[in-house]
Amino acid sequence: MSKIYLLVLFTPLFLLTRAEAETLTLQESLKKATTANHELKVSALDERIAEGNVGVAKSSYLPQVNFQGGYTVQQEPQSVIIQGRAVETQQPEFGFYSASVEQTIYDFGRTSARFHQASALREAARFIHTARTKDVFLQVVTSYYGILEYQKLVEAAHEEIIQMTDHLRVAKNLYEQGVVTRNDLLQAEVQLANSKQRGLLEDNRLQNSWLYFNYLIGQPAAYRAELVEIDMTAILPAPAEENFPLTNRAEVMALQRGIEAAVLATRESRSHYFPQIFTRLGVDYVQNDKVEEQTILSATVGLKINLFDGLATTSRYRQAIQTRMQNEEKLRLLEAQIRLEYDTASNDARIAAERIKTTAKAVTQGEENLRINKDRYQEHVGTATDVIDAQTLLTKTKAEYFRALSDYEVAIARIKKAKGEL
Repeated sequence: MSKIYLLVLFTPLFLLTRAEAETLTLQESLKKATTANHELKVSALDERIAEGNVGVAKSSYLPQVNFQGGYTVQQEPQSVIIQGRAVETQQPEFGFYSASVEQTIYDFGRTSARFHQASALREAARFIHTARTKDVFLQVVTSYYGILEYQKLVEAAHEEIIQMTDHLRVAKNLYEQGVVTRNDLLQAEVQLANSKQRGLLEDNRLQNSWLYFNYLIGQPAAYRAELVEIDMTAILPAPAEENFPLTNRAEVMALQRGIEAAVLATRESRSHYFPQIFTRLGVDYVQNDKVEEQTILSATVGLKINLFDGLATTSRYRQAIQTRMQNEEKLRLLEAQIRLEYDTASNDARIAAERIKTTAKAVTQGEENLRINKDRYQEHVGTATDVIDAQTLLTKTKAEYFRALSDYEVAIARIKKAKGEL
């Protein structure tokens, strides 16, 4: 009855997460994150914003069409003095409008540099979004296998509760028979309480892991699914690779586009030292019955240049050069980080694979050790401390085994991310 009572008391929430839940694979989890993760939705908008900047830069290739008009009321009309007499040259009240079409003919590559710079930044934004997606994917993988790990730890904790409950039953019977002292009974009760506490802590970690996992894949907090277990046949050390193309990494491509944009920014800022050649067609109308021609049509070919802008052009040019140098250094830094990321992940995968082999054997040995100590205690040869120590050791060994499984899968995902294959 005590075993049934404990199972009913401590496992309903754990069983509830598995009852009638959909099966969810890792690939399905990544698909959910792609479409529903809020961080990725925000990141995707950066690319659309960058697309808008391309449209703004492209507009400089097209003519500007301007129009303005209005109605003016003056206190006194403008007049001129002719032979001592004031002669009005305007009406006191008049309407007017002005329309013009202006087109830049040549600006020493300024418009072209702006357009291609905006295009490069748009591509950079796209690669940044891809890189952010890979980051989220790695978080999903880590969280996914973390849930599997905590599920196993919860099961191990509940198994320990059952074992300690049975040990308490045996200690109570032996105490009632006068074979053991009350110290054995108290020791068993304390250890059972500790096991129950450990079960609650592991269950809390599991539920928190689900909350974070649901956040990553854009699901409600109460969402639960049956996650597919780790394939034990796939536990093999990852082969180390000396070289792999860094262009598979979206972050590298984004920085390369950033360098390209910085070069174009340098060219664009340098073009401000040179003039712009433009053409203009216009029509200006001012209501004025004092003159013969109220509407004036005009065509202009002109040149405009800024002679002094407070050294703003020089500052922008120097800034563009420094930005390019910074991006080039960032690229070298990123390449070194990718290599470090790959090497550490490969090493972690290799060690985790060895840990799995070692701890799998240790779990079997721990189970046999617990069985022997329980038999020895019931036969009045061993002590209660031996049983408790054996159970504690078994639970710890199982935890190490489950953690090694999770660490291995996460390390493999890190390797794939480092190679740009996640």
